[in-house]
Amino acid sequence: MSYRIIVCIKQVPALGEVRIDPDTHNLVRESVPSVLNPFDEFAIEEAVRIRERFGGIVTAITMGPPQAESALKTAVQMGADLGFLLTDRRLAGSDTLITALALSFIINPMEFDLVICGLETTDSSTAQVGPELAEKLNLFHVTYVSRLEFDHDKRHVSVTRETDSGYQVMRSRLPLLVTLVKGINVPREPDTQVSVKDRIKHVSLDDLSISIPNFSADLSPTQVVKIERAKTRNRAQFVIDSRLSARDRIRMIMQGGMEQKSAAVMLDEDIDGMLKKLGDFILQDIGGEWQRR
Repeated sequence: MSYRIIVCIKQVPALGEVRIDPDTHNLVRESVPSVLNPFDEFAIEEAVRIRERFGGIVTAITMGPPQAESALKTAVQMGADLGFLLTDRRLAGSDTLITALALSFIINPMEFDLVICGLETTDSSTAQVGPELAEKLNLFHVTYVSRLEFDHDKRHVSVTRETDSGYQVMRSRLPLLVTLVKGINVPREPDTQVSVKDRIKHVSLDDLSISIPNFSADLSPTQVVKIERAKTRNRAQFVIDSRLSARDRIRMIMQGGMEQKSAAVMLDEDIDGMLKKLGDFILQDIGGEWQRR
């Protein structure tokens, strides 16, 4: 049996290039270097591996401005068969719920066995679109997946997911939506010689059968009302005097460095300053030890 797999991907600003519009509080995407979301590379790779093993078709889908086609181009060059870009000015600034709803309108008419998403995106890190999309598609879903194994009947899959305390292993029938963790595989490099001509299609809201009148991002139930830059502050660090005995060092560590604070040096500087001071202390200790020898 072959599998029809849909992979949801996103184009995100390159790390270090994230900018916020001060008026709309939305990400600035125009004229900003963008890349395929790193977590989505694992999703594409896993889908392509499944197709290579069992046969089938891999379809990549994304929502975004016209330049988001480059993410689909990367997906096709990694092995996806087709790509669909939902692009419409009315969707600019959509939150996760509207994004999931819009994607569901594309996916619903399709025939599929498995929907794969990256765990999260590097521009918002909510990890919400995958589960919300599953709800809109009325699918079972499993998050934080680190392994997929298809049963002999080809209609069920065993899923291993990461948890805070270890791993869970469960079995589900298809169709199913999963979100994958980083490290489930090693993504291949895109083959830039692969032609993407006629393999990527643009669609707008007008092309979809949408029952909600005046559908737009304005329907988003969440809005960004304020953005502030995180304030950094120096933290006090205690450096234990090397002349203390092992027992005194252990006592000092267990009591938070307060009992023997007279035998310690407190650093209240930035990281660079702290590292320089630590280096000086180490060199002093080495020099003293060398002289004693």
